[in-house]
Amino acid sequence: MSKVSTENETTIQKTHQPLQVAKRLEHLQKDRGGASNLNDGTINLGRGIPNFDGPEFIKEAAIQAIRDGNNQYAPGKGVSDLNIAIAERFKKDTGLVVDPYKEVTVTSGCLEAIAATALGLINPGDEVILFSPSYDGYVGNFALAGAKIISITLHPPHFVVPIEELKSTVSRNTRAILINTPHNPTGKMFTLEELNSIAALCIENDVLVFADEVYDKLAYDMEHISMASLPGMYERTVTMNSLAKTFSLTGWKIGWAIAPPHLTWGLRQAHSYLVFSSPTPLQCATAVALRAPDSYYVEQRRDYMAKKEILVEGLKAAGFKVIPPNGGFCVLADHTPFGLENDVSFCEYLHKEIGVLAIPCSVFSLKNPEEGKNLVRFVFCKDDETLREAVQRMKKLKK
Repeated sequence: MSKVSTENETTIQKTHQPLQVAKRLEHLQKDRGGASNLNDGTINLGRGIPNFDGPEFIKEAAIQAIRDGNNQYAPGKGVSDLNIAIAERFKKDTGLVVDPYKEVTVTSGCLEAIAATALGLINPGDEVILFSPSYDGYVGNFALAGAKIISITLHPPHFVVPIEELKSTVSRNTRAILINTPHNPTGKMFTLEELNSIAALCIENDVLVFADEVYDKLAYDMEHISMASLPGMYERTVTMNSLAKTFSLTGWKIGWAIAPPHLTWGLRQAHSYLVFSSPTPLQCATAVALRAPDSYYVEQRRDYMAKKEILVEGLKAAGFKVIPPNGGFCVLADHTPFGLENDVSFCEYLHKEIGVLAIPCSVFSLKNPEEGKNLVRFVFCKDDETLREAVQRMKKLKK
């Protein structure tokens, strides 16, 4: 790079330089641009971002918090009222009583809770077991912590946990197992039998559980069960959640981690160096959100079940073989009836020719992209009109 000076200005002449990234992230590189901001009329059923706004009462609470002067740094553990509200909600959901000041930590979204947990509790070389297909945020954060990631594949259509394989995989080097239920991208909900089997393994081998429960209120075919609520598991579980999915406020990035004091200590150390604290007025408003009446959750679940019906039945009518979800807002569909080579080719065709964006499931596969090549992921966190229009467009697909 060189400078060319004139009388009034200096122009920097830039030379092309290769992109640079640390070695620990080399195998995780991806282009974060592209279809993230679509302006071509494409209907985006790929990213889990609602195209409708969150509840007015929560937004008004944030505005009021700003007007009341709650605009300076919050304590690292969180605004006290939010810590209390999280503990109250957790007790209502699980029956567990936790100390809001010693066992609850407010984070910048669930992803930061995952990062703080990984960096605060995982040592380089520790083994962490993930179930594949898997949300890519897990892999990145455990890679940053230097973990050795061990994957166990959940196979369609039911994505049952292979308990015997899990038993043979757990070793003296296993530090933690991550569980996400309802599960992204499959929509699977871990059964009580599966959770009990995993719990028994963890207790026997002194293994931690990191539980991502961001979709816990979007459970359709069975009740959500928190791993921390099982006998002997609270003391070895970090439970992570956020405002985003339940209240359709993904841009606020308010999350939290609940864990016993000996685990909270480590994750808080990492948290203090990552972001220290999250926006104070949004924390105040999140406390209001978590005290919403039960009717809010009943109505939301009903609305999402209706959205699920629109998309699932629409995909079937368009010719897909669909795997209906038990929870969350993702739907996996088999694209092979349409004759494209693989999931990436199909998603490119769907985008360019049909005007609908989906995600190829191979990007979620940890062992081998071939495992996901027949499936694509759609989301239904969109208004009903958008879902119906997307379904109508996909009826143009030809077998």
